[in-house]
Amino acid sequence: MKGMYGVVQLSLLVGAWGWEYKTKRNPAIPLDVVDKLQDETMPKVQAWLDKQHKAGKAKNCTLENAAVRQEWSDMTVEARQEYVRAVLCLQKKPPRAPKDKVPGSLNRFDDFVATHMTQAGELHGPTNLFPAHRYFIYVYEKALREECGYKGYQPYMNYDRYVADPFSSLLFDGSTASMSGNGELAPYNGIPQPFPRPYDRIPPDQGGGCVATGPFKDMVVSLGPKGSVVRNIPANPQRDGLGSNPRCLRRDVNRFSVAGARANYTHHLITQHNDVDSFYNRYLGQPQLKNDPNPWGVHNAGHYLIGGDPGGDFYCSPGDPLFYFHHGMLDRVWWIWQMQDPEKRINAVPGQTMPGGHNHGRKRQTAKPKNVLDSIIDLGWTAGPLRLEEMNDQLGGYGGEMCYIYV
Repeated sequence: MKGMYGVVQLSLLVGAWGWEYKTKRNPAIPLDVVDKLQDETMPKVQAWLDKQHKAGKAKNCTLENAAVRQEWSDMTVEARQEYVRAVLCLQKKPPRAPKDKVPGSLNRFDDFVATHMTQAGELHGPTNLFPAHRYFIYVYEKALREECGYKGYQPYMNYDRYVADPFSSLLFDGSTASMSGNGELAPYNGIPQPFPRPYDRIPPDQGGGCVATGPFKDMVVSLGPKGSVVRNIPANPQRDGLGSNPRCLRRDVNRFSVAGARANYTHHLITQHNDVDSFYNRYLGQPQLKNDPNPWGVHNAGHYLIGGDPGGDFYCSPGDPLFYFHHGMLDRVWWIWQMQDPEKRINAVPGQTMPGGHNHGRKRQTAKPKNVLDSIIDLGWTAGPLRLEEMNDQLGGYGGEMCYIYV
């Protein structure tokens, strides 16, 4: 049966440095160049942790007890179904966002969407883009575990696995152990991009309409739209998009987009961009790669794999549950990049030496403190304020609470 694969204990690195992954991968799916790079990087991860321990830091975080975030298609059917149940549970919990500010938040899941909408500038400027989304995903994962009894951790999507045939993949096949399928065909003009023609938009694919299969086919999207790319979405009763606007979940699982996030692009991003500003700009597709048919940048290319409403809306995109898979992958990419030279990269923050750098946010961030590591990330009703530095190291950050790896 599809997805009912056998499991094998990874022992690729055992003998070289005496440690092995405690979770399994799907043996039917070959490793790509980024998977292999991550495996080769694990000795550096261990060395970094050893140094932290000797300095009295990250005392309770080891590779043996670290939480493990897996790629969706490496998880068992039961584990995937448990995750789906937890997301559906969160969508039934009462909201905590203040009703006077977010009347359209119908449940706890919507609370996170509202946070992304109202904190767009703080979440997306160069200084905060990486750590703020790490924080955002982490507290979402905590909500799934603490409020809905989920026993696992936030999965991610390895973009390369969805380039050739995403529709029959374990992520999009529409089964009870999937994150639902594509939307029905509803033509639209594609997704605008900041490049000259003919690369000024990502072409539409075969969806764009309501999702009709899988666990989220009856999901109600309430907040937004605020920056939709698909047609015929009813306007929100409030200009800020925070009113209640019930409608279906729409998707365009877009192969034209994800082609720009193949493993070769990600591998090049990690291995050929040694300073954080170069890494950040290339991550966002800046400057445009000449003569490249898929110049979107890994971030946008992965993001619009799940285009539609609200997944293709810059502000409301966490309204598609797959948003967290996308930013889980981006968090993984940042982590692998950091671990190539953790001494120099853990606390490297983009935007400090590039006054003309690309700003992914729609608003400017608040004024910076003298030490950028003292910048505050505040997710409002979703999670309280903390110093940016607390989110730079996933192995011992957040006052020692955070401790996870990707496999």
